[in-house]
Amino acid sequence: MLSEPLARLGLWARPHLATPVWSSGLGLARSLIALGTLGTLATSPATALMSPLANGVVPPICRGPGAAGIWCIAPDNLAAGRWLSIAILLVVASGWRPRFTAIPHWYVSWSLIANATLQDGGDQITAILTLLLIPICVTDSRRWHWQAPVMSNTDPGTGHVVARVTLLLIQVQMAVLYLQASVAKLGVPEWADGTAMYYWSHHPTFGSAPWLRPFTDLITYSPVGVAVMTWGSIALEFSLAVAILLAPPARRILLVAGLVFHTLIALDMGLVSFGFAMCGGLLLYLLPAGHQLAWPHRLWRRVATG
Repeated sequence: MLSEPLARLGLWARPHLATPVWSSGLGLARSLIALGTLGTLATSPATALMSPLANGVVPPICRGPGAAGIWCIAPDNLAAGRWLSIAILLVVASGWRPRFTAIPHWYVSWSLIANATLQDGGDQITAILTLLLIPICVTDSRRWHWQAPVMSNTDPGTGHVVARVTLLLIQVQMAVLYLQASVAKLGVPEWADGTAMYYWSHHPTFGSAPWLRPFTDLITYSPVGVAVMTWGSIALEFSLAVAILLAPPARRILLVAGLVFHTLIALDMGLVSFGFAMCGGLLLYLLPAGHQLAWPHRLWRRVATG
């Protein structure tokens, strides 16, 4: 009785499995995620990342699982952990050998949230995404993640099935993330009444950058403007949550909207590492599986021909 449904499932899955997921689009997402953490480590001294806790605990936190973190290899020499992390992230961002760099990338990302005290939501998202990317990357035989893969269309192989299923898990993770972000805001009075963006834009720490303040003030001092910014953010996040169910044309529109949204947040509030992490996650979420970017292909062709 199950033979007919299974046959239909196989017919549906075959065209999806015919396209390999290892693409330059995937490579760009990995590079953006790595650059987010790299920017944090390159611009923040180790002493700032390891600021003492209010209870007197002096990081790095090297107890429990955190004892395996990169910052605990030489806890008395924090610069060593910082520069080793930077070196690994530079290699990851370059795109060299995804198969070999996937686990080190996750290790650096996890170590930051396990050992450091100065971190944000972007660091936590990065740690999750790099963990989920491991099955995809260890099955990637490319020398550089900017290259197009070579795979038989008649026999995708177990590795590709594993990569495809893992990519689906990443997409579900991103959908849940945006759903939680949008629904949770409705429980906060300032978000529900449409005034939250006024308070955020004037926040002493996360408020608008000085060079953007004239523009944001012009919008947020208008009741209509602040309501559009507040409710528009919720509407976009909810739209991104349900994008996993939408047709490709709608997903492309939402991808562009999401990238612009997170870029503006990074510029306005200074959440740069968070912006890189979310933009990388959006590419994994909404970019068609196996999408090859035009410019890496042209660049590689020029390099190959000398």
